[in-house]
Amino acid sequence: MADTLEIQKILKERTTSPQVITLDGAAGTGKTSLSRSLASLLGFNYLDTGAMYRSIALRLGEGAWLRSGPWLEEQLAELRFSLTGSGEETLLVLDGRPVGEEIRREEVGMWASKLAQLTVVREHLTRCQRDLGNSFSLVAEGRDMGTVVFPGAQFKYFLFADSEERARRRQRQIREEYGKEADLSEIRQDLEKRDRQDSGRSLAPLRAAEDAVSVDTTDKAFSQVLHLILEDMQSRLGAIQDPAHHRG
Repeated sequence: MADTLEIQKILKERTTSPQVITLDGAAGTGKTSLSRSLASLLGFNYLDTGAMYRSIALRLGEGAWLRSGPWLEEQLAELRFSLTGSGEETLLVLDGRPVGEEIRREEVGMWASKLAQLTVVREHLTRCQRDLGNSFSLVAEGRDMGTVVFPGAQFKYFLFADSEERARRRQRQIREEYGKEADLSEIRQDLEKRDRQDSGRSLAPLRAAEDAVSVDTTDKAFSQVLHLILEDMQSRLGAIQDPAHHRG
């Protein structure tokens, strides 16, 4: 079993700058839960990049994606992100205020998806995410963390699972969190549609970085995947270098 204390010790001894671990993958692969737990075990901050898009969407409001590029640039330039807490208790802060659950509303997610397709928005958030990576040791989860935002990260993981299993996980999440029963086939179709959109877009498509470790989570328990990642990290600690020399 991996020794998280040893991992923390060696990272501190051999690096003088914040360290970034990236977990990319489609919805339902387990990356959110794994990222939170990994951050807690290592004493890192957890970066939920999806929450950043949702926060901007809520702040700018419905229809913001239809506004001009200059207008969007002006609005985005006034926003400031930070983090407080650590591990699973990390809070995303926007302009001095912790981001609340209101960003999880369904319509906000739809607005965020539309904004995320705009170059001006993605480029701005990429800069914000890199600024956070220069200030905090992070476990960053998303779809382009290892390929676009933190290409120089020394620990990159790409999670995948078959659509049927991902749909079951999502169905279970909806039942447990919202007390509702959702149709499994509809969930699977939605996931597969999102996969095609994410993988086929020209701007920051969903794909594994060439140097990422790919992990199939289909038939693996949460604890198995977490231990696999930690063991991989521990096996490569001897080659760790100061991330100051690897910033993307």
